[in-house]
Amino acid sequence: MHHRAPAPSRRTLLTVSAAAAAAAVTGVSAPAYASGDRTLERLISRMSLEEKVGQLFVMRVYGHSATAPDQADIDLNLQEIGVRTAAELVAKYHVGGVIYFTWAHNTRDPHQIAELSNGIQRAALAQPTPVPALISTDQEHGIVCRVGEPATLLPGAMALGAGGSRSDTREAARIAGAELAAVGIRQNYAPVADVNVNPANPVIGVRSFGSDPQAVADLVSAQVRGYQQAGVAATSKHFPGHGDTAVDSHYGLPTITHTREQWAELDAPPFRSAIAAGIDSIMTAHIVVPALDPSEDPATLSHPILTGILREQLGYDGVVVTDSLGMEGVRTKYGDERVPVLALKAGVDQLLNPPDLDVAWNAVLTAVRNGELTEARLDESILRILRLKSKLGLFRRPYVTAAGVDRTVGTRAHLARADRIADDTTTLLLNEDGFLPVSRRGHGRVLVVGADPASPSGTTGPPTTTLAAEFTALGFTATALSTGITPTAARIGDAVAAAAGKDLVVVGTYNVSATSPQRTLVDRLVATGVPVVTVAIRNPYDIAQLTGQRATLAAYSWTDVELRAAVRVIAGHARPRGRLPVPVQRADDPTRVLYPVGHGLSYTRHAG
Repeated sequence: MHHRAPAPSRRTLLTVSAAAAAAAVTGVSAPAYASGDRTLERLISRMSLEEKVGQLFVMRVYGHSATAPDQADIDLNLQEIGVRTAAELVAKYHVGGVIYFTWAHNTRDPHQIAELSNGIQRAALAQPTPVPALISTDQEHGIVCRVGEPATLLPGAMALGAGGSRSDTREAARIAGAELAAVGIRQNYAPVADVNVNPANPVIGVRSFGSDPQAVADLVSAQVRGYQQAGVAATSKHFPGHGDTAVDSHYGLPTITHTREQWAELDAPPFRSAIAAGIDSIMTAHIVVPALDPSEDPATLSHPILTGILREQLGYDGVVVTDSLGMEGVRTKYGDERVPVLALKAGVDQLLNPPDLDVAWNAVLTAVRNGELTEARLDESILRILRLKSKLGLFRRPYVTAAGVDRTVGTRAHLARADRIADDTTTLLLNEDGFLPVSRRGHGRVLVVGADPASPSGTTGPPTTTLAAEFTALGFTATALSTGITPTAARIGDAVAAAAGKDLVVVGTYNVSATSPQRTLVDRLVATGVPVVTVAIRNPYDIAQLTGQRATLAAYSWTDVELRAAVRVIAGHARPRGRLPVPVQRADDPTRVLYPVGHGLSYTRHAG
C-alpha cells in the first residue's frame, strides 16, 4: 500500500521555484533549474501513486462549465468517462491536463472559456496535493481551429509558408498565443513541423508550412518563439514526421518508407529547429517508420524513436505528448490497456485523450504495482510536466481574468494585423491575359459559388457567403450560391442559370480530384462565357484539374481572414505576394511539375 506524506502548504505550492521561472524567462541553461527541481521533487514525493498516474493524463471533457454543464454534456461525460463534470474528472482521476474541443462544447466564447479554465484550476487546486492543470487545445489556425470568433483568426501554416515571412509567422503565433493565454489555455498543439512532400497526404496538407525542409524549419522556429513569447507552450508535431503518407492516422496506421538518411534530410530539420528554439513540448505521430524502428511499432510506442532518436540523438529533454490515443493508428497493434504503458516505456510524458480513461489510468497504475513500470519512471515524466507548469507561471498565477480577456482577445489591433498578414499569403497561380485585378465598374455583378465546408472553429463562414460579403463591402453587387463539395447536376444547373447577366463568377474549389463534379461545375460555368475565377480554399493542387478559368488563386483555408484576403486581391485592393510553398504536379503526369515551389504571379496596378 502506498503511504502518503503530509501535503505541502498552499504557500509552498504557489511559490514553487522562482529560480525555475527566472530560468524560463532568461533562457538560462538547464542547471539553473536545480533549486526549482528540488522544490518540484519534494512536491512529487508528497503525491500518492494515484495522483502521480493522473498527472500523466490530458483528457477531454464535455461542457462549457467545470461544474454546471448542460445536461446533454453531463450524459456524455457519464457515458464516456464515468463522471458528470470537468471538476469531477479532476477530482476522481487527478488529471494533469485537460484538452478543449469545439465538438465537446468547451469553446463557446472567450469569457466562457476563461471561466471554464478557472473552474478546472479551482478543482485542480482543491486536490489533496494541489497542482495546477495544464489546459491545451489544437489552435493551429487555418483549417484546425478550436477557438473561433470573436477571437482573432489567423492564416494557417501553408498560407504563412506562402507568405514566407519569418516575422509575420512569429507575430501570428504571438497574437494567437496571447489570446490563448488570456482564456487560460497554456499549451497549444502547434506548430505542425511535418514537411508535406506528398500531395495526396489526407491528414497534413495545408497544416504544413510546405515541402522544403529548411523553409519549414525556419517557420517552425519562428512560431515556437512567438507562442512561447506569449507565455504559451508550443508543441511541434508529429514526430518523427507525418508529411509523406497517403493514410490518415485517425483511421489507419500509416507507414513512412523513408530511409534513415531521407528522414534526416527531409523530416528531421524542423524538429531540430524547434528544439534549438527551446520548444516546450513535442507530439508523437501514430506512424510506422521501419528505417527508424524495425519492430514496426507506431512511433508513439517506439523506444528507439522517442528515446533513442528524440531524447538521445537530438538531445531533447522537454515534454513529450502523444497524439490522441483514441486515433486508430495507435490502436491497431495493441489493445487500449497496453497503449499507455507502452507509450511511457517508449519515453512519453503526457498521455493524450485515451478512448477509455478508466482503462488507461488503471493500466498504468497496475503496471507500476506489478513492476512493469517503476515509480521513478513516472517521477521522471511528472518532473518534466511540473517544470513546464512552473515555467508558465501556473503555480503563481493559475487563474485568468475577465479584464484580461477584454484587453487581449480579438482586439482591433490583432484583427488588423491578421488581415495584413493574410494579404501577403494569397497566391495568384494563373492570370490569363492579365485579367486580374477586376474593378466594380467593369465586373460589378459577381456570382460566388462553390464548396461550403463547415467552419474550422464553428464560428465563421460559410465560404461562399464570406466571399460574397467581402465583394459587397468593396462596392460590388455579389450573390452567393452554395454548390457543395460534390455538386449535383441540378445544383450545377442552378449555378449556370444564376450566372446569366453576371460580369464575373468566382468558384471556391475544395480538393478537386480527377472524378470530382467540381470540374464539371467549372466547365459548365466557363461555357456560359462569363469570366470565371477559381479560388482553392484548401489544398493548392486544384488548379491541375481545372481548365478554362481566367484566373486561379490559392487561399490555403476557408477561414474568413484568408477568404477576405483573396477577394481583396481579386479586386485589386491588395497585391498578390504569396509564393507556392509546395509544387503542383500535372494531373496527366504526376511526375512532372505544373507549378514549382516559389511560383506566384503579381501585379502592380490597382483596379480602382
